[in-house]
Amino acid sequence: MISSFAAKFKNSSTKLTADLGHRVKIRTALRSYERARGGTQAQYQDWQAARAGASAIKWEAINHLDAYLVEFADKLTARGTKVFWASSGQEARDYVVALAKDKGARSIIKSKSMTSEEIHLNEALRLAGYEVVESDLGEYIVQLREEAPYHLVFPAMHLTRHEISDLFQEKLHSLPTESPEELTMIARRELRMKYLQADIGISGANFGIAETGMISITENEGNARLTTALPKVHVALMGIEKVIPKLADLALFLPMLATTGTGQQITCYNSLIGGPRQPDETDGPEEFHLILLDNHRTRLLADAEQRDALHCIRCGACLNVCPIYRNVGGHTYATTYQGPIGSVITPHLRGLMDWKHLSYASSLCGACTETCPVKIDLHHHLLHNRRNAVAQQPDPAERFAFRVFAFLTRFPGLLNRLARLSRPFMPLANAVRSILPPPAKGWVASRDLPPIAAKSFRDYWRAR
Repeated sequence: MISSFAAKFKNSSTKLTADLGHRVKIRTALRSYERARGGTQAQYQDWQAARAGASAIKWEAINHLDAYLVEFADKLTARGTKVFWASSGQEARDYVVALAKDKGARSIIKSKSMTSEEIHLNEALRLAGYEVVESDLGEYIVQLREEAPYHLVFPAMHLTRHEISDLFQEKLHSLPTESPEELTMIARRELRMKYLQADIGISGANFGIAETGMISITENEGNARLTTALPKVHVALMGIEKVIPKLADLALFLPMLATTGTGQQITCYNSLIGGPRQPDETDGPEEFHLILLDNHRTRLLADAEQRDALHCIRCGACLNVCPIYRNVGGHTYATTYQGPIGSVITPHLRGLMDWKHLSYASSLCGACTETCPVKIDLHHHLLHNRRNAVAQQPDPAERFAFRVFAFLTRFPGLLNRLARLSRPFMPLANAVRSILPPPAKGWVASRDLPPIAAKSFRDYWRAR
């Protein structure tokens, strides 16, 4: 039986693949990224060696995650950080809501965090009566539209300047403009007061350094620095897989994340946060809370075959090269993590049978694996998910079809005879496609049955 998530994916993807205007917007945006990344990547002395090095560091961290997480948390705690281990999204949401109540908070500012999107933190805080404002420009735009982020790195990639101008006119009562600088200044004026009024700032974390007990945040707008420094309380959400062993590892990961994420040599702002304001420091939050989120990551960690999916640094590169993502867009996936990496990890995080359809939404071209900076074997993991789904819930019709196929391929002479006998009926078969029963009707709806050659290769070979 097809899940409701799969049905929605099918309907949305069918609609968007026919929307040529939408496709042009996405491909135009990604063309700029390709040019930028190509130039930056070429500056590496050996890009493949850099990929291998990054993969080795993540392998070390993930395969010794228990030790590195304890080291990381202990060093943060020693400097006054309150570390909370959340086994589920519900526990993480409850912790933040309880903290907001305890502090008497009214307004919350939040910088870009896909982990918070994963656990639907904004909605939980809104239902508890708190105003939550996204401070990243792209996230702020989609928040005003009451949408989820469209892409891991470019949340508003699907919108034109004209659409953003219309949105700001409606929501912020600004004058119409299609100048990117003027649109940015409109958002800046709105957000500046939000920073000053916020009682709590919430951020994500790109990396957690075990050696020093610090989180690393990369950004291009400076909004994360304001979010983490101005409010009295800073809360950081971090998936447990984000930890890396040493501070020196950032010398590779920071430029690599910038190269594969946006095509930059390095992002404009790179911050290291190791705790609340210390006695000899003049600024920073009075309290720093770090939530280390599991939310089924340890379930994926236990799968030795697919464990390397936890190496992901959320650069979004696999989305940018995926032919499926380029046609169906980010919202079609209806989950936090889109594209190939989302299709691999979402069945682990949210349930295989409800989300197995994402692993079938792939051409298996391997472009995602080829572009991944930490060498995750993405397209093979999509096959692993398919295999696991079939093993868990076999499809009798599919099993019968493959048994017939296997039988025929063992007897090529029989297959040859059947092909010769079927040849005269091919025009008729194409003519009656509309009355075929499921699932054949669905398969032929967008396909013509291929013509059978007048002479098979075996017959040709025999005659020669």
